[in-house]
Amino acid sequence: MQVESFAALAEPFLERVSAAVWCNMATVDARGRPRSRVVHPVWDGAEGWLGTRRDSFKGRHLALHPAVSLAYVSDPARPVYVDAYAAWADDLATRQRVWELFLRTAPPLGYDPAPIFKSLEGFGLLKLTPWRIEVATPPQATLVWRPGELPE
Repeated sequence: MQVESFAALAEPFLERVSAAVWCNMATVDARGRPRSRVVHPVWDGAEGWLGTRRDSFKGRHLALHPAVSLAYVSDPARPVYVDAYAAWADDLATRQRVWELFLRTAPPLGYDPAPIFKSLEGFGLLKLTPWRIEVATPPQATLVWRPGELPE
């Protein structure tokens, strides 16, 4: 069932991604081949944030193809799928705000980025902007939200 606003599926979406913590994220390489890995985004409403390194495979893939697909399947009968654009958030104010969001968010979803990234300067940050979120709840209706126009 198509919903008009993120608010219409926010509760089950945030409940499930917070419980799952980890999800699979797929990117596409320079030859058009998919590659997936397990990642740990933190969601602030419909906006996702992922701490990572620019020099990773995902960083190189995103330089060419900024679209990603995420799958939360800790409960295969109640998956969540997110298709999104990933963009580097380079400004210091945003990186500081999201670093603090990671610290404020209750574990296991929230965490201290310092042991991984050492400092804010080493903190690579991807903003995930969904063009489609699906919250599947069989046998009830599956909820799908698509925001307004996004850049291609």
